[in-house]
Amino acid sequence: MTIQTKMKIRRSGNQAEILVLVNHPMESGNRVDKKNNNRIPAHYIESISFKINGSDIADASLGPGVASNPMTGIVLNKVKPGDLVSVHWSDNKGMHGMAEHTIT
Repeated sequence: MTIQTKMKIRRSGNQAEILVLVNHPMESGNRVDKKNNNRIPAHYIESISFKINGSDIADASLGPGVASNPMTGIVLNKVKPGDLVSVHWSDNKGMHGMAEHTIT
């Protein structure tokens, strides 16, 4: 299973809004497959972290109550062209992903 991570940056002056979309099923473990009546195993993002130029700037804990394909966003102040923004996530099954973007 490949899980895509997309990042979009909207910059205005020295401020930037960072939006991250992770195409992830975010299964709670409480749903039942209607075809075979088996419980669908839990599969959800546990943590997501943001960095700028390699330094941690924000961390979030997610869980089974978050809807599929979650979008997470933060606003950064004092950004400048050339700054490298990266996001990393990991889920309860050991999967992980990342995206990075240079501010223009």
